[in-house]
Amino acid sequence: MADEVDVVVVGMGPGGEDVAARLANAGLSVVGVESRLVGGECPYYACIPTKIMVRAADALGEARRVPELAGSAEVRPDWSPVAARIRDEATTGWNDEIAVRRFEATGGRLVRGTGRITAPGEVTVGDQVLRARRGIVLNPGTEPAIPPIEGLAGTPYWTNREIVSIEQVPESLVVLGGGPVGLEFAQVFARFGCEVTVLEARPQLLPLAEPEAAEVITDRLLAEGVRVRVGSTVQRVGHDASMGFRITTDGEEFTAERLLVATGRRTDLRALGVAAVGLDDTARTLEVDTRMRAAEGVWAIGDVTGRGAFTHTSVYQSRIAAADILGEPGAPADYRAMPSVTFTDPEVAAVGLTETRALAERDRVRTAISRLPVSTRGFIHKAGNEGLIKLVADSQLGVLVGATVVGPSGGEILGALAVAVHAEVPVALLAEMIFAYPTFHRAIEPALTKLMEP
Repeated sequence: MADEVDVVVVGMGPGGEDVAARLANAGLSVVGVESRLVGGECPYYACIPTKIMVRAADALGEARRVPELAGSAEVRPDWSPVAARIRDEATTGWNDEIAVRRFEATGGRLVRGTGRITAPGEVTVGDQVLRARRGIVLNPGTEPAIPPIEGLAGTPYWTNREIVSIEQVPESLVVLGGGPVGLEFAQVFARFGCEVTVLEARPQLLPLAEPEAAEVITDRLLAEGVRVRVGSTVQRVGHDASMGFRITTDGEEFTAERLLVATGRRTDLRALGVAAVGLDDTARTLEVDTRMRAAEGVWAIGDVTGRGAFTHTSVYQSRIAAADILGEPGAPADYRAMPSVTFTDPEVAAVGLTETRALAERDRVRTAISRLPVSTRGFIHKAGNEGLIKLVADSQLGVLVGATVVGPSGGEILGALAVAVHAEVPVALLAEMIFAYPTFHRAIEPALTKLMEP
């Protein structure tokens, strides 16, 4: 016999947990379905544990700058405090009991297992059938995408899920993928004494970033001893218990104790059963409207919508979906000012359009760059002051449509620019602002001045 409820939420990652709690608090009967840990990838395998790693690695990096600024310091890396903090403080041993209690306190009910749509308004979990009177919310998240490289399958490679739980740093590591995940791990482990090589098939690291940003972070990684290969396609992988990994590219061969695969993420829409509600289960993502509707009685949020694999995207979408299900008014989804931050040192933060995307979408585009080392704060900071601020403007409308910040605390500096892009503040008005002196934030001003030049 089917279990009748108002809403079934498939996938209890950050967005799924948030939308389920909102609906339950509003008085609906809600069932959350999760096969892994409530809270999703972010608190257990991604955002939180990895940033604990980054924080520790940044402390080592800054300590090594002492001789250039303040005398001398001896740095001896020790992974034990990092592993303990991730295990005991962040993930409580990869246990989601607290998250489950938090959700159940709203009145919601959790069902463990893999949810699949088996008919309109129907989700099946194992041998249990759930009928949703009001709707189904899909928040399946993503799995690591493993490329079909000869010899890779069956080897003990790491993804983000394995690497966050290690108890000691390997002597050597090859990272497949030069995106945000790969680069954060690469720098962390290099600073803890690991010999690291990054292999990226595309022409630059951070392939979706501004080329100027990629250049800065590439130079920083090289300066810290990381080997970087771009335009490097892996042909095959071998593994031997005594020798470790052997990675053959189109021009070189690399050996390492460990291999990290950070080549993207994927969702299995066929396993999710979306064809049962008329959706294409061969697609990479689900297309949703501005109210997160994917089909009649079906809403989708998070990574599966293709709007960025970010916790903040999923939670943003969750409140829109919840309002729509409850029949409440609210602004439609607006992704013009979607921010992202890669937590390397220096941080690489971006919002809105890159120059390349702007040129493809706009008639008149103008850009300007200011370099952090020549700013007053950059001069004061000295060691570790690499970075820049790049602004992308629609010169016909006179507003910013994108910005990139590379530098210390780049993600924090981005805040003002995200507001400017979101609110479509005129460039002329931004140029009249008072910027605190001497801050990195003040380096926005010379870039604005360049945009205003005739």
